[in-house]
Amino acid sequence: MLRFLSLGSGSSGNCYCLLTETGGVIIDAGIGIRTLKKTFFSYGIKPAKIDAVIVTHDHADHIKAVGAVSQEFKLPVYATQAVHQGIADNYCVHKKVPLDLQRNLQYNQTVQIGELSITPFHVPHDSTDCVGFKIEAEGKTFVLMTDVGHVTEEMQQMISEADYLVIEANHDLEMLTSGPYPEYLKQRIAGQNGHLSNSSCATAIAEHMTEKLRHVWLCHLSEENNHPELARKTIETILASYGIVAGADFQLDILKRKMPTGIFEL
Repeated sequence: MLRFLSLGSGSSGNCYCLLTETGGVIIDAGIGIRTLKKTFFSYGIKPAKIDAVIVTHDHADHIKAVGAVSQEFKLPVYATQAVHQGIADNYCVHKKVPLDLQRNLQYNQTVQIGELSITPFHVPHDSTDCVGFKIEAEGKTFVLMTDVGHVTEEMQQMISEADYLVIEANHDLEMLTSGPYPEYLKQRIAGQNGHLSNSSCATAIAEHMTEKLRHVWLCHLSEENNHPELARKTIETILASYGIVAGADFQLDILKRKMPTGIFEL
């Protein structure tokens, strides 16, 4: 049985875990290693069973503990070559990933990590590089896309293939526009290489999901420009306009920003 755990999802730190009976992967390591170890202990997850860390991109809230995790648990770290270089150059990453534990990912080339078949795909974002992941195991397809500037045709295809989908719903556009952020930052967030709004997230799901979709998790919600219930209401309303009922056609959950959201069995 596959299990999914979010340890934190937001600008304070992002970290997820996808587990099989015999192993699993950590997806991003943007929370402190002590917090990660404490959460693993609380949920009965043994670090020795983790096979690897896979990394979406090199912004600090996704990588600040990746070197520490790699060194502590002797885990290989899979990322594109550009992201590995970004990790090496990022001053927020105090412990670096050892060279012998670095593994390179290529777009649309599947790697086998334990029982998981993992395919990275391009995600537009203003980092050095950015990928999402399609992960297949036990006849199920799990797709994660975070820090999304806009949804590309390739990402639309990934949504259509997903049984389980983690997708960014970063901000409410009205809250962002009328909020206290400086104009350059508002433009960056709302831009083609920034973050995905609630409405854009909902439209992408509605227009590209299939009947196989069973569960959606909204990730990377902004603390200043969004609210969990606002995100839920916006997405449910837009889905309903397409004749889709969240909670009936698929389960919808919102990942907490600064604490674990619990283990979901897939």
